[in-house]
Amino acid sequence: MESKANQTSGRMDTLKWLVVFILVTVAVVGNTYYSAESLLYRVLAVVALAIVAGVIALQTSKGKRFAQLLKEARVEIRKVVWPTRQELTQTTLIVIVFVLVVALLLWGMDSLISWGVSGIIG
Repeated sequence: MESKANQTSGRMDTLKWLVVFILVTVAVVGNTYYSAESLLYRVLAVVALAIVAGVIALQTSKGKRFAQLLKEARVEIRKVVWPTRQELTQTTLIVIVFVLVVALLLWGMDSLISWGVSGIIG
């Protein structure tokens, strides 16, 4: 019995994704077809179609999993311990100094190799 429910759900998901694809296609083609119309109206129409397509997409099984992923990501972001301003400044200065040191080393090696090659070539 469960396999029939999965088949029906799968078919409905396919139908929903087809409707989403059609709505996005209508938005793109309509925006091109009505290019002479006001930009405001075209943007409003595309946004409205995108919202409807998004709502339909969220009703599918993949859409529900995506919504759950977003909720979990939001919870995880709240758990992040962000650096203080002092830590951020110190870390940034360390990175800048390191980049400058490496740049100077590369410049020095490049100059040395260039000097050596010019000496050989003459």
